[in-house]
Amino acid sequence: MFDSQAFLKTLTALPGVYRMLDERGQVLYIGKARNLKQRVSSYFRENHPAIKTRSLVARIHAIEVTVTHTEVEALILESTL
Repeated sequence: MFDSQAFLKTLTALPGVYRMLDERGQVLYIGKARNLKQRVSSYFRENHPAIKTRSLVARIHAIEVTVTHTEVEALILESTL
């Protein structure tokens, strides 16, 4: 099971791209953020209102992060991934 609290403690507030992976290492979701810590932590709120998000979070085994210099760089990287 993915330990979101431990992961979030180490996550930076810089811009970047995050990739959510399942237990086989397959990409579940790719997203960009102006503030990685703030954006990624939003997925792990207790009683998230969106069923789709709760289903996604239940399947996360790992999250990979690439920090960028700017939000624009994050947008470009997201589109190439």
